[in-house]
Amino acid sequence: MFTGLVEEIGTVGATEQLGDSVRISIHAPKVTSDATLGDSISVDGVCLTVVTNEGDVFTADVMQETLNRSRLGTYTEGSRVNLERAMQVGDRFGGHIVQGHVDGVAELLSREASEHWEVFRFSLPEQLNKYVVEKGSITVNGTSLTVSSLGADYFEVSLIPTTLADTTAGDLAPGDPVNLEVDVVAKYVEKMVTE
Repeated sequence: MFTGLVEEIGTVGATEQLGDSVRISIHAPKVTSDATLGDSISVDGVCLTVVTNEGDVFTADVMQETLNRSRLGTYTEGSRVNLERAMQVGDRFGGHIVQGHVDGVAELLSREASEHWEVFRFSLPEQLNKYVVEKGSITVNGTSLTVSSLGADYFEVSLIPTTLADTTAGDLAPGDPVNLEVDVVAKYVEKMVTE
C-alpha cells in the first residue's frame, strides 16, 4: 500500500521487450537505498516489484495487463517518473489509501496559472466518473491529489508550487496522458450497496 506522497523523481533507463511484457530499469538513488528483491515501488502510480537492485538502479517487470491499463508502455529512456516506496507499519499517513492499481489513463486538458498555484483540468473516463467526488482524493501518476472541481467528463486539481516542483506534474503539458487511480473506498461502497 502507498499514500500518494512522491518520494523521488526517477529516470527511466533501458527498457527490454520480453514478448508479452517489458523489463524497465529506473535510476533512483533514494528509493533504491534500502530496496530488496521483491519490494514494491510505485512508478507513476503503478505498483511494481523490484527484480534487481544494483547501485542506484532497480529493474521491474511490467506485464501486458499493466501495459494495457497504464501509460508505462510509452516510456522511453530519460522519461521522468514519480516514485514511492511501499508504506511501512507505523509511518505517517499523509495522503490517502493508494493501492498502485491503475484504473485508467486520462489526458491533461489544460493548465491555468494563478499567482500561487495552478489549476489542472484532466479528462475523466466515463467508467470512472462515479468514483470521483469534489473534495475527494484521486491519484494522478502516483500523486495523491484533492479534486477541486468536477464535471461530467473532467475533473480539476489545484497544485501548489511544492507539488509542481517535487513531482512530474510540473512537466505536464496539455495532451499528455496520465495514470489514474480512483479512491478504492468508493469501489468497495459501490459493491456493498449493489449486491
